[in-house]
Amino acid sequence: QVRLVESGGDLVQPGGSLRLSCAASEIMVSLSDMGWYRQAPGKQRELVARSIRGGLSDYADSVKGRFIISRDDAQNTVYLQMNSLKPEDTAVYYCHAYSGEYWGQGTQVTVSS
Repeated sequence: QVRLVESGGDLVQPGGSLRLSCAASEIMVSLSDMGWYRQAPGKQRELVARSIRGGLSDYADSVKGRFIISRDDAQNTVYLQMNSLKPEDTAVYYCHAYSGEYWGQGTQVTVSS
């Protein structure tokens, strides 16, 4: 059974940083495009960042220059480094494997002073 388990969400002050992790099992992240999405209260889920096999990445305009998606194939894990966090980054963040359309359970990120 494929599992994607996110971790690293927390309460952080504006301007702070967090690193989210997505540990995968029964699926090899090296063989799938992987993404991070987020959903804020009352809003639709939106793409934050996507890591494409072959090394390319793309980002939502709202996070360009602040967030970095990366993967560790040996650890079968995908990361999202989030810097210069803003209150509008507050959301539940979800990991997504495009191969098979799998989702994690989400991890809460709250940016507040």
